[in-house]
Amino acid sequence: MTGEYTGKCIVRNFQTKRNMLYNLKSIRDTEVINQMVLLRADLDVPVKDNQIEDDSRLNAWYPTLQYLLENNAKVIIVGHLGRPKEQFTLQSQEFKADPKFSLNPVVNWLAGKLNVQPTEEKIGDFNGWKLSDNVFMLENIRFYEEEEKNDPQFAQKLASLAQIFVNDAFATAHRAHASTEGVAHFIPSFAGLRVLQEVEVLSKVLENPERPLGIIIGGAKLETKLPLVEKMHNFADYVCVGGTIMGNEEMLLKVANQKSEHKSILVMADAVESKMDATLVSIENFLQVLQDAKTIVWNGPMGQIEVEEWQKGTLALAEGILKIPAYTVIGGGDTLGFLKQKNLLSRFSFASVGGGAMLEFLAGERLPGLVALEQK
Repeated sequence: MTGEYTGKCIVRNFQTKRNMLYNLKSIRDTEVINQMVLLRADLDVPVKDNQIEDDSRLNAWYPTLQYLLENNAKVIIVGHLGRPKEQFTLQSQEFKADPKFSLNPVVNWLAGKLNVQPTEEKIGDFNGWKLSDNVFMLENIRFYEEEEKNDPQFAQKLASLAQIFVNDAFATAHRAHASTEGVAHFIPSFAGLRVLQEVEVLSKVLENPERPLGIIIGGAKLETKLPLVEKMHNFADYVCVGGTIMGNEEMLLKVANQKSEHKSILVMADAVESKMDATLVSIENFLQVLQDAKTIVWNGPMGQIEVEEWQKGTLALAEGILKIPAYTVIGGGDTLGFLKQKNLLSRFSFASVGGGAMLEFLAGERLPGLVALEQK
């Protein structure tokens, strides 16, 4: 590493940790002609005034739907949007979808892609829409409390709608929910095209990255990202921490003092006075540390990017990374949406649709949604 920088820097040891490889069953390995397929898709997109603000996640799994339809399959799409506060049971008589969390905007998006007119329709015991003779969509699966509980009877009800299950929602692969893991116990299950691509790219980063390898962690989900900083030290050469978690210096110092055989560098950003963004000096420190990196993985913004005033740190980091001749992988819905807004997204090597799933995968965790799709 060349150059000098100022700021908080912690040198510690790390030990390379290999990921347990996934031996996934691919959608291409099964016959789908004239089959009813339950497709778990990533429908969790930002919606404002009933309009989708960023359709990146929808476009990620759409090729899988095209593949199924080109092979004369019938498809029932299942997924979620946000975290509905009011939930019902499958047998509930008072079921009423909260418009704020309804998948109606996603149905309209898909209807536009397919050039069809959707109609509301009951699909088995589930509320949903019919888009065509071959395409159906269930209402937000998180309206049912059995979903996140991974209730076996609920999962079996879902599975009974189809003959084959295809999971192409990588962003939910770290959740053992009924529509991601439970249904795989009842019908043949396969990985969709996007899930296969995500696993291939992230496995290469984890198993055999071109080094030095730099990891940048930001964002606001403290409970998810803080524990993963330590785990990521097991294989990264540089770890740069910003966002909400940058104020947890005591914990990071504890991580840094653990003993091992090799050395990595951990750099923490300083916050501006309002603590709503990382300082530009901190971002420059990050970039100086990362200037010789051959692989850079970034998940989470550096500040409250919803407000233009606090976008400076994240924008400076993005522009700086793009000047480094490295293989770049980015993830997290907020980060991707921001970069797309700034017309920078396409300049990164790979944009993962996973946030927490991406981080847990790279930390060497076994994701239940992927384990369910493995060859037995």
